[in-house]
Amino acid sequence: MSAAWVDRRTAAEERILDAAGELFAAAGAAGVDGVAMGEIATAAGCSRATLYRYFPDRPALQRAFVQREAVRVGALVAADGAATVTDAVLSALRHVRAAPTLAAWFRAGDAGRAAGLAHDSEVIAALGLTVVADRDAAQWLVRVIVSLLTVPGGDEDAERRLVERFVVPVIALGSP
Repeated sequence: MSAAWVDRRTAAEERILDAAGELFAAAGAAGVDGVAMGEIATAAGCSRATLYRYFPDRPALQRAFVQREAVRVGALVAADGAATVTDAVLSALRHVRAAPTLAAWFRAGDAGRAAGLAHDSEVIAALGLTVVADRDAAQWLVRVIVSLLTVPGGDEDAERRLVERFVVPVIALGSP
């Protein structure tokens, strides 16, 4: 396989994921599942056949989108230079909430979908492991972040208090 072909494939996948993200954000009350694969193909400027060549079904496309965005959020959290677990968790929450393409995943009634994200190994690696080195702690931390996105703690100060009181001590206990 030539490097040029790999570059075209990556660009096509990115274009599809970008289009999907915009449609997810615009879906409103219909949510992420309200976006048809045909709509995504049209928005990406490709045929449905091309879309299905890269993503065999809706769950595969959704998983790829979330994995890509988790890597992006993990990089933003790392770039923020968060010195503590609390700062890292709050940074992740801010970045997800600020991105309409991600906020769409955490609308009221989407708790089941959001909970599934916390089990995805790519999401854990991209986000949780940027904060803690222990894989189990990273998975638990991603669950905490997903929980706070799904059921917010009121405001950032309230969430800070929750994280400092209940999350930080548990992470500290698990540290070698």
